[in-house]
Amino acid sequence: MKQLILIFSYLTFSVFYAQTPQAPIGKKWVKVEELSDEFDGTTLDESKWQKEPIGNDWMWDGRPPALFKANNVVVENGKLNVTVGKLDTPVISNGKTFTYQGGIVRSIKPGHIGWYFEAKMKANETVMSSTFWLMTKYNCEKKLELDIQECVGKTTDSTEVWGKEWDQIFHANAIHRKTSCHPESERVQAFSVPETKNHERFYVYGAWWKSETEILFYLDGVYAYTLNPTVTWDVPAFIQMAIETYDWNPVPEDGGLVSHGTKAQRTTQYEWVRTWKLSPI
Repeated sequence: MKQLILIFSYLTFSVFYAQTPQAPIGKKWVKVEELSDEFDGTTLDESKWQKEPIGNDWMWDGRPPALFKANNVVVENGKLNVTVGKLDTPVISNGKTFTYQGGIVRSIKPGHIGWYFEAKMKANETVMSSTFWLMTKYNCEKKLELDIQECVGKTTDSTEVWGKEWDQIFHANAIHRKTSCHPESERVQAFSVPETKNHERFYVYGAWWKSETEILFYLDGVYAYTLNPTVTWDVPAFIQMAIETYDWNPVPEDGGLVSHGTKAQRTTQYEWVRTWKLSPI
């Protein structure tokens, strides 16, 4: 059964926001280097990140009509950039037909209970998504997805009614995924409303996986809401940054900005990703 928490809050932005929640007494936040990156170089650090959609037990290559392609993922100008577009020719993969392209980046190492995850991200301007989330590897009994931020750059007249505001949203899900051992998907979700469209500027999207039963979410370092998952959230999970298509926000017949936008309009930018864990002072 879906449980939806509607939380509306127009949050005032300050460049001096706190980057992490207040640590408990006697503890301090320490950066987890293998799950953090400032993207200051010219190539993706493959000791930390995977841009190939298939491999390391990952099998998802995109949701039609957009195929994940590794060459759409680049590090340049101090940012991780994922650019979308139209394929030169359609691609058929695993019985699915793809006419557009996006990308996905996954962490090599998993995160754990008690850690804080944050990314400074500017969404692309197209109907395609911009995301920052965690996913466990396949576990028939308990496959878990934690969407820290999920938005689109643009909605249209063809967007499902419930998704019309998803171009200006801070939206999170905690999903117990459907498997052969767990026949019904379970989800809790919440959202707040940032001060601008997601593609208009960089926001910092963060989540503190505080315990097995409580996950706190922060926008620009300011607490926004809490999710209490339907099951104990206790499986190590990997960071995911996916730029994809949704059937509820379809690409226009002429391709819209996905086909005709500038590179800047078609690119989701991540200025950095930082992960923190608590340590005794």
